[in-house]
Amino acid sequence: MSVTKKTIGKQFDIIRHPVNTEESNRVLSINNAYTFIVDIKADKPMIKRAIESIFDVKVVSVNTLIRKGKRKVFKGRIGKRSNTKRAIVRLEPGNKIELGMGV
Repeated sequence: MSVTKKTIGKQFDIIRHPVNTEESNRVLSINNAYTFIVDIKADKPMIKRAIESIFDVKVVSVNTLIRKGKRKVFKGRIGKRSNTKRAIVRLEPGNKIELGMGV
């Protein structure tokens, strides 16, 4: 499969942004696993292909979870945050993604 600007653009539509929390950094240091916010409709093979093509690494496994949006009250009005999907991507030993998070 050749990589073109059109396919790279689609890959960036799947992967929204990395998650930089204490827990994600702890998982990174122990399991060589990175956490990303991804498109809610993306499945595991799509996420794997996107990570491999964007960062040029070899993915071992992809685990996903959907975080339900909370109900919030703002100035007396009830609203709901949107659901988000997270992907925990484990890489082969020796592979690394430079995210600029200081890890």
